[in-house]
Amino acid sequence: MTISEHRSLDAAGLDLLFFGARTHNVWQDRPVDPALLERLHALWKMPPTSANCSPQRVLFLVSEAAKRRLEPHLIESNVAKTMSAPVTALLAYDLEYHEHLPRLFPHTDAKAWFDGDDKRRLRRTTAFRNGTLQGAYFILAARALGLDCGPMSGFDNAGVDAEFLDGTSWRSNFLCNLGYGDPESLFPRAPRFAFDEVCQVL
Repeated sequence: MTISEHRSLDAAGLDLLFFGARTHNVWQDRPVDPALLERLHALWKMPPTSANCSPQRVLFLVSEAAKRRLEPHLIESNVAKTMSAPVTALLAYDLEYHEHLPRLFPHTDAKAWFDGDDKRRLRRTTAFRNGTLQGAYFILAARALGLDCGPMSGFDNAGVDAEFLDGTSWRSNFLCNLGYGDPESLFPRAPRFAFDEVCQVL
């Protein structure tokens, strides 16, 4: 491929990731193959993060026991959809991501950029920003593999951190239910902004 050639997804690919993809709340009684979760990781780890810091960490809650531990920390409207989903991904970020930079960004001393107590705020901001970015990659990767997604933030972060992440440097970001949604239960798509309402070309 020459530099003047550009590849792009066809209409079906764009529909799978964007136009036809929806947030699901009702799930088919169909399990997610554990191998698919490994394929999902193989995709969402690839797009860019700052200095390749890759702070996202994921707990895949599949067992009933794991879901029951999560249930008390969910707002009421998120309980049924989460308990019935084949998989609930707890997307977190690692506040100590910089410890891995000698391996992930080896051509310079990137760890020094974030090391020390005086860099604590920078580390948290970087972890949250890039972890959230990777969360978006996660959703698109899941859709690309044929999974439906139900991302949500209606839960007690502190409670979830105490229940699942205690003693670690990980902190919860958001949840994403995964599986095969019931298309008959979808709400009509909500409006989106027009280009000139939210964009400027300078």
